Amino acid sequence: MSSTEQRLQDLRNRKARSEAGGGQARVDAQHNRGKMTARERMEMLLDDGSFQEIDALVEHRCRDFNMDTNVIPGDGVVTGHGTINGREVFAFAQDFTVYGGSLGEMHGLKICKVLDMALKTGRPVIGMNDSGGARIQEGVASLGSYAEIFFRNVRASGVVPQISVIMGPCAGGAVYSPAITDFVIMVDQTAHMFITGPEVIKTVTNEVVSFEDLGGAMTHGSKSGVSHFTASDDESALALARELTDLLPQNNLERPPTKKTSDPIDRKCDVLDTIIPDVATKPYDVLDVIAEILDDGGFLEVQADWAQNIVVGFGHLGSQTVGVVANQPKVLAGCLDIDASDKAARFVRFCDAFNIPLITLEDVPGFLPGTNQEWGGIIRHGAKLLYAYAEATVPKLTVILRKAYGGAYDVMSSKHIRGDYNVAWPTGELAVMGADGAVEIIHKRRIAHARNAEQERARLTEDFNEKFANPYKAAALGYLDDVIEPSETRRRLARALAMLMDKEELRPARKHGNIPL
Repeated sequence: MSSTEQRLQDLRNRKARSEAGGGQARVDAQHNRGKMTARERMEMLLDDGSFQEIDALVEHRCRDFNMDTNVIPGDGVVTGHGTINGREVFAFAQDFTVYGGSLGEMHGLKICKVLDMALKTGRPVIGMNDSGGARIQEGVASLGSYAEIFFRNVRASGVVPQISVIMGPCAGGAVYSPAITDFVIMVDQTAHMFITGPEVIKTVTNEVVSFEDLGGAMTHGSKSGVSHFTASDDESALALARELTDLLPQNNLERPPTKKTSDPIDRKCDVLDTIIPDVATKPYDVLDVIAEILDDGGFLEVQADWAQNIVVGFGHLGSQTVGVVANQPKVLAGCLDIDASDKAARFVRFCDAFNIPLITLEDVPGFLPGTNQEWGGIIRHGAKLLYAYAEATVPKLTVILRKAYGGAYDVMSSKHIRGDYNVAWPTGELAVMGADGAVEIIHKRRIAHARNAEQERARLTEDFNEKFANPYKAAALGYLDDVIEPSETRRRLARALAMLMDKEELRPARKHGNIPL
């Protein structure tokens, strides 16, 4: 064998060692847990044959605790780039078969390199997390690499989309990188996220809790709001990541990709003419309204199991990607509360950062009353949603379906905080509050001194409803651009969106605003 052939064979052997990860026994153990290996995940995420690996031969530099005798090329994370439906992305996948996927100095710097290259080239980043946490043997060097990743996550925020797919354990400081990214996808029964584990919690607070109840996918999908999507297995999680990437632009300087549709722009939505119940207190499902309006009824709901009194998600209108924010009358009558405000505010800010127009469907009786809400800071949290809408410069289209009461009317992308196209259905009610409460305040003495209090109350309530329980006063003042028939909603929104796609709105130069966090 010639010298050149020997060198080539040496290279192939080194690459083979890197590709083998922690060895067949650990690969089998990963499969037995119902989990794919890092390389299998990477291949499934990306288009066939498109993966180009980076840093396959990187090794750790730790020489303590006998780590010098346990050196595996790649250092427990697979990094590189490839395509999703032909569009370039960067990605990394932690390899649980190598040192339990623990993050050491070089492992972290490999991820940093991917994030740096994504920023330079304006490409999304998808991280697949499956790690035991910081590599204890490397001490502060491991913590340093974590912080280097966090800094880059922040720097990339609002510049390129960042998606985290949690496919195994993610504990301690490791949770903060996914928390900074735009979307978190968790695999049910496999993924776990928490700052401190069950054993530490038991020692410190005497609480007994399982891994699943503390930090499982269902917990973070329905209780904490940390996770945006829950997937049944690795394959479903990666399919979700691909679907999400398809909806988004590559970076903040691009428009989102369009999607061809055979759904006519001028399709009438006749079912919407009768979707609002005659009884004002009776609920309906706003998801039915969304499905009628969007192309082919397609809608990817975000955080579907958390703060269900508000609905957010992505779809298409006239082939354009749009973000939808809608009050859900089925839950808490559609009231805004702390969690709903946080959920919608972050979604609005994401859409604004990445040039995604916003459609707001409004049916809100106000902010949820109660001491828990007031003491929990509903003023501050509600202000986040107000801030997000007022700050957004993307096209903003608002349809008032039924109730638009009090401060919640202002907050939900009203004309006053610069909604671009604001319309209402004839069922719209724009007022400071509902008729019953308003009459009790305005006419308290008159009712008290009336010969027949109930009759007088009913008469005054009816009078109030005639004046304010409709959209025409607001339309007369120019606060609405029009009152439309519900069946015309899709056509009117599509035409307004087409008109607004070239919208430009400049704001005063500043370092950044101070959102009430």
